[in-house]
Amino acid sequence: QVQLVESGGGLVEPGGSPRLSCVGSGSIVSNNAMGWYRQAPGKQRELVAAITRIDSKKYTDSVKGRFAISRGRAKNTVYLQMNSLKPEDTAVYYCSAGNFPLGYFSDYSPLYWGQGTQVTVSS
Repeated sequence: QVQLVESGGGLVEPGGSPRLSCVGSGSIVSNNAMGWYRQAPGKQRELVAAITRIDSKKYTDSVKGRFAISRGRAKNTVYLQMNSLKPEDTAVYYCSAGNFPLGYFSDYSPLYWGQGTQVTVSS
């Protein structure tokens, strides 16, 4: 059974730098492209960052220079380092495994989802 489990969310002050983790079952992380999405209240879920199987990384414009996606040494983990958080970054963040054949940001398509972790940016 495919599983993706996120952790690392919570209440963060503006300017904070939490790191989200996503642990996958079996070889799902090492065998797939990975993506982090977020969904704010009343808004559609949006792709925030994606990483190909060969570690090419893409970001949505609003987080470029602040967020960083990476794979862990253990090969079953993917991270989202978030820096300089703003209140508008408040959302439920979801890990996904999927396809990213051409490496263009809009090319990523999710196949599997985690359950999500809430990130609230507030003082």
